[in-house]
Parts: sequence; structure tokens; C-alpha cells
Amino acid sequence: MITLTELASLSDTQPTHRLLKPWWDVLMDYLVVVMLMVSLLSVTLLISQDKVVCLPCDHVRSLNGTSRSSAMGTVAQPHRPPERSETADCGSRPSSGAQGEYSGPTKTKSPPPARLLRAGGYKTNLDFQQYVYISQVCYQKALPWYSKYFPYIAFVHTIILLVSGNFWFKFPKTSSKVEHFVSILGKCFESPWTTKAVSETANEDSENSQNRTKMFKSATLEPSDTSDTSSSLTSYPEVTFEPPVSGSPSMNILDKQDGEQAKALFEKVRRFRAHTEDGDLIYKFYVGQTVVKALKFLVILCYTFTFVNSITFEHVCKPKIKNVTGYSAFFCTHSMAYMLKKLLISYIILIALYGLVCLYTLFWLFRGSLKEYSFEKVREESNFSDIPDVKNDFAFLLHMVDQYDQLYSKRFAIFLSEGCESKLLEMNLNHEWTYEKLRQHVSKNMQGKLELQLFMLSGIPKAVFDMNDLEVLKLELIPDVRLPAKISQMVALRELYLYHCPAKVDQIAFNFLRDHLHILHIKFTDIGEIPLWVYSLKNLVELHLSGNLNSETNKAIGLESLKELRHLKILIIKSNLSKIPSNVMELATHLSRLVIQNDGTKLLVLNNLKKLASLSELELQNCELGRIPHAIFSLTSLQKLDLKANNIQSIEEIISFQHLKRLSCLKLWHNNISCIPTTISLIKNLEQLYLSNNKLESLPAALFTLRKLRHLDLSHNLLTAVPPDIHLLQNLQHFSITKNKVETLSLQLFHCLKLRSLHLGQNCITHIPPEIGQLTQLTYLELKGNHLERIPPEIGNCLLLKKNSLIVEDLLFDHLPTEVKEHFAEQDFTSIV
Repeated sequence: MITLTELASLSDTQPTHRLLKPWWDVLMDYLVVVMLMVSLLSVTLLISQDKVVCLPCDHVRSLNGTSRSSAMGTVAQPHRPPERSETADCGSRPSSGAQGEYSGPTKTKSPPPARLLRAGGYKTNLDFQQYVYISQVCYQKALPWYSKYFPYIAFVHTIILLVSGNFWFKFPKTSSKVEHFVSILGKCFESPWTTKAVSETANEDSENSQNRTKMFKSATLEPSDTSDTSSSLTSYPEVTFEPPVSGSPSMNILDKQDGEQAKALFEKVRRFRAHTEDGDLIYKFYVGQTVVKALKFLVILCYTFTFVNSITFEHVCKPKIKNVTGYSAFFCTHSMAYMLKKLLISYIILIALYGLVCLYTLFWLFRGSLKEYSFEKVREESNFSDIPDVKNDFAFLLHMVDQYDQLYSKRFAIFLSEGCESKLLEMNLNHEWTYEKLRQHVSKNMQGKLELQLFMLSGIPKAVFDMNDLEVLKLELIPDVRLPAKISQMVALRELYLYHCPAKVDQIAFNFLRDHLHILHIKFTDIGEIPLWVYSLKNLVELHLSGNLNSETNKAIGLESLKELRHLKILIIKSNLSKIPSNVMELATHLSRLVIQNDGTKLLVLNNLKKLASLSELELQNCELGRIPHAIFSLTSLQKLDLKANNIQSIEEIISFQHLKRLSCLKLWHNNISCIPTTISLIKNLEQLYLSNNKLESLPAALFTLRKLRHLDLSHNLLTAVPPDIHLLQNLQHFSITKNKVETLSLQLFHCLKLRSLHLGQNCITHIPPEIGQLTQLTYLELKGNHLERIPPEIGNCLLLKKNSLIVEDLLFDHLPTEVKEHFAEQDFTSIV
């Protein structure tokens, strides 16, 4: 059983496609239906009534054109036929033979019709079966083929035209796109977002026209025209110069489901456009279909005009059956000739109309480019100026829809506008991210600043700009970042992160950021993502750039001028540079810290570093330097140098550091250094030395002449012992020898009474001397990962050491005396309180 629901779905199939059927297709469909009815009527009549009726030519001639129907309709008993006129031209009887023998022609006078009727007509010697036989033979021999087969041919032609008329709706390659397009078009037309976008455009146009009217009136009215002024004021509403309202409160927020459906429609339209603009199959298919119909029309029309005159009522039949009937010629009448000729003329008229419409279709197809569609008029009428023009099959489908109703394409254009999509996303975003929800995501960072991080949103919620106590704003992977004038309310904002966010600002927002923003972090894939307004932030103190600066495109573009950044002190670049950008040199007079983290790309040209005379901190990390660059020795103001992860094997150039009188921190960690030269003693003011993650096996005595050294990191090396000279470092506060091969500890280590942090873990130490109790300022001790059997109870004398700062195996700690464990418990309790 077929349900009503299934029948309803079948009935809805055609109305959905009607959007793509212009008037000429509809007219051709109706013409084809009428042609189908004409051909079916012809076929029905041909099958049920088609026949011919024949009489011997002698009697037809004797009738002399009168009462032929009476003679034909009278069938008498066979007898000798009357003598035939000598002037008969349709045949002659034989002179002798079988039944009905005839002696020869004789002139006779044709009797009048009344006399024939009274006598019942002339009689022949043919019986009824012979008449039937003659009619059948003459139907096949005398009747033209077109009279017999025209209805069938017309029926076949009509079926072909019927199939070719809507074949593009059924062919898989085209029907899939057509169905998808019609489905999306209907949803776009009925979407609540379409109504809202159109209403907003109407409101803006109305307000603009009212403002223009008000301005025009105020400019043209004169003070003396008081009567005209009062009358005009009564006819026009009062105009106030307030910011335009986008819509009523009920329209500002869509239902969540409607908003999600609109977002899905934007995505569907985007994908459908990309899919259909790749080719023009539908256009070519429709053109080919129309050409086939035009050729079909020409073929039908040509041969129909040729054979139309062959359909006649009277025919002379001369079958070779003289020995059977005694006659050699017959006069036949075709019973359907009149009707078939009228139907044929009707068919010709219909096919001619069909052809004219088909030719108009070809004219429409080729008079202009249907593979391009412009929304220029829609852009002029609406505030969505970014609606793109389309091409290929997408353009052709829109042209077809315009033949039905242009309103469809106008509403469909809304979902091609990126600005319209941005409005929808912004509305949904503001509805979802309220002020209360944003407050839940605010936290304090390591510097104690209030921080908000927004990740992978469609934009920035408006409620963010109401947080006037926010100090750090992190924006990551947000494609459309627009900083409005409302950002000026965030008076505490000092630090901004733009990770893959090419932000745009208006003038008021830029003025605020220029005066208040101190720290800016930018992460990019292409240098074009760096907003140009960044180079004009004159009060910016710290700039972080992270991205690919070594690609061919970025090499050609380069960084913009940095000379406007007059207060910039810190520049951190995480990239893959082959040389330091020349624009960095514009900061030479005031740049104090430069950090380049190069991701393993070899930094070749470093001579321009000499221009950075004011530089106090320099970090060249993972730059594959191999040796310490000589340009560094010209930086007389340098205080901190970090050459981490550069594959440095020899540091013989360290002797030149004696010219850097202010150098206090040297980081040579994560390299391949195996030996420290004795010339290290020339760096008299060195306070921090990082040599971890190298290949050191021993330490020179000259190292311990650096009396100002406070921080010494020798972890992750190959050291087997700590030299006794370490006691010379009386200012040492942090000492790390984690993960080496040390077996015993020198007692002189514990004479460094200012030690606050001691890292001895991951070694081969078997004994900790009791002298560790002398380190009364110790706050951190790491012993885990050694071969210790016990911990000396003198560790309890380290009054500042707490249990959570003592990194040791639990078993060793449990073997400490009870009073020592109680001491640590009291320390922990005191810290908690």
C-alpha cells in the first residue's frame, strides 16, 4: 500500500524544480503535452477505424462523379458488369477469361443519379470476400506510408521531446547539483536570518534617507518661511542624531537553533559554491539539450511539410490480382484521410510554436554570458558590499532562478556575504559569551596579573570590553578580530596576545592602544598577518614576534619600519632567520634586550649586532652558531648573554669577554662544550654561569677565582668530582650538579655558607657528611637518585629547609630521628599558617 505521506512527497518533487523552469520551458512542456494528446488521438483512430474502400474503376467511371457513395455502398450478387466507357483511364477489363468475361469496350451514356438510386446502383460479379481482399491489398499497395504511420511517428517524436525537455533534472551528474541548489535556496529564502538581514538593511536605508531629508530641509529652509517650516515639520517625523539602532530587541538575538541553522547554511553555500564554480557541466548540458530540441524541431518540420500533401481521400489502386477479380484497377477511398490531415496540420502548428520557443531559448542562452553572475544591483540596494560575483554553473543556476523570481537570488546573496556571516557569528557569540561566563575564564598568571584567554572563537564578545580591570588579553586562532572603540574602557589593559589573529582596529581603539599598550605578542604564519598598526605603537615596551620570516614570500615583504616604536626595550623573535632583519637596527639607540630563537636555522650574518650598542641582554638560541660570534665582543653594555643550543664545542673566544665589563650572566648550556679554558677567570664580574647539558669531565681551578659567582649550574655533564677549590666561591647561593657521575662530595663544598639551593640528585653519591648542617641558609636540597644509605641527622640544623623542599626517597626520610622529622613537620605547619 502507498501511504498518503509517500504520495505527498511525490507531489512535492515537481514544485521544488519549478524554480529552475523558466517560462519557455513551461510553455514547451504544455506544447509537448498537447502534441502527445494529438498523437495519441491519431494512434487511437488509426488503430480502431483506419481502412480503405475500393471499387472497380469501370463502375466508378460510369457514375461520372455522382452518387459514388451509393455505388460503393451497394454490394449486389455477381453478374456481368455493364460496358465501360472507352475514355476510362483507371483500368480495363479483359476481353475474355473466366467469370465476368468482357467482350470489349462500348460507349455508354452514364445514367443520371436518380435513376441509379432507384435501380440500386450497378452490380458487379464480385462477392463480399473479394471486396474485403481488394481493400486489404490496396491498403498496403496504394496508401502512402505516411498516411499509415504518421500517428506512430508523431507519438515517438513527442516522447523524445518529452524526455529531452526535463532530462537535466534526471541525469545524475546534473540532478545532484540541481537538487542540492534548490534545497539550499529554499532554506536560505525561509531562514529567519534572511529576514533579519533584510530588515536591518531596510532600517539603515530608512535612517539614512531620513537623515538626508533632514539635512536637505535644514539647508534649504529660510528663516522667513515660518509657515512652510511648520507645515513641513508636521509632515515629517523628527530626526535625532543618535547612533543607528540595528533592529528591535526581539530581532537582535536569534533563537539558538535558528542561529546554528544559519551558520550551517553559510557553510553549505560556501561549499556548494566551491563545488559548482569548478565546472560548467549544467550549462553545457542545458545548451546541448536545447540544441537537440531545436534540431529535432527542424527535422520534424522539414519532412512533415514534404509529406503533408500525400494524405488524400482518393487513391487509384492497380494490384496484380486481375486473374482473381477480373479487374486490373480500382478506385479507393481512405476513410481517415480527412481526420489525419487535420491532425497533421494541428501537429505542424504545435511543432512550429515549439520551435519558435526553442529558438528564443537559444537566443537567450547565447546573447550574453550566462556563466557569469553579478550581484552589483544587490550590493547597491543593501549594506552588504562584499557579496562576490559568481561564475560557471553557480552563475547559470542563479540566472535560471531569476527567470522565476529575482527575489530568490537577492535573498540567496545574503549567504554569500562575509560581512553578513560576520554579523551572524557576532550575534551568536555575544549571546553565548555573556559577561558572567567570561568572568569564569579570568585567572591570574604567574606575574599575578588578571588574564583572559579566548581560543578559536568566531570573534571577540562585546562583554570583554566591559572588563575594566583586565590586564592581559590573549586571543588565539580567532579569524575575525576587530577591536572597537569600546576597548578604551579597559583602562588596566597593558598586555595583548594576537596568535594567528590579524586584528583590525578603528581610530579610537588605535589611539588607546598606542598610549596604553606595553607588551604585545604576535604569532603568525605569514608576515602579512602582522597588523600594520603595530609599527605605530609608540609606547610599546616589549614586542614578541613568532612565525616564519625566512620564506620566499616573507623575504620579499620583510618587516615594516620599527622606528616609530620609540620606547621599545625588548624584542623577541622566534623564527628561522638567516640574518638579523635590517629594520631591527632602527631600534639600536634604545633596544636593551634582543632574543632570537631560530628553530635550528643557521644564523649567518651577525656583524650588524655591533650597532646595538645599548643592548644589555642578548639571547641567540638554537641558531647553529658553532662558535661564539665576534660581534658580541663589541657590545660593551652587555650584561646577560645566552647562547643556548648552538652546537658550540669550543669556547676559546671567552678571553674576549674581558672587554665586557658589565657581563654578569653567561649561559652556554645545551651545547657540546668539553673543556672550560682558564681564561674564564678574566670575566671578573660574572655572577651567573650556566654550563648544564654539555660534555664537561673536569673543572679548571680558574673557575673558582670568580669570587662574585652566585649561581653555578653544572648539571647534565660527565663530572666525577667536585674540586675542593669550590670553597673559594663564598658568595655562591645556587649550585647544581644533578645527573653527573659524582661519587663523593668534598667537605669544602659545605664551607659555602651562603648556599640556598643545592642540587645533588641523579649521581653516584654514597655518603652525605654531617657538615651539611653548616648550611643554615639552605632552603632547597635535592638528594634523590643517589646510592645513599642514610641522611645525617645534622640536616635538622638547616632551619630554613622544609619537608617539601627536601627531595629525597621516603625511606631515607623515615630513618631520620624523630626530633628531626618533628622539626620538618613544624616547619611545614608554620609555612601553612
